[in-house]
Amino acid sequence: MAYKISDECISCGACAAQCPVSAISEGDGKFVIDADTCVECGACAETCPVGAPAQE
Repeated sequence: MAYKISDECISCGACAAQCPVSAISEGDGKFVIDADTCVECGACAETCPVGAPAQE
């Protein structure tokens, strides 16, 4: 199950920098994860300072 970024996102970009498949991009007010590209590695969740990325 792909990761999704919650509304707690502070748009710091730390998750995007750590994504090995470039599935994360800046959206409208928060970053978003492309579910079709996400490989569910968890790198985004491990690096996020506010715990915004989580598996659905």
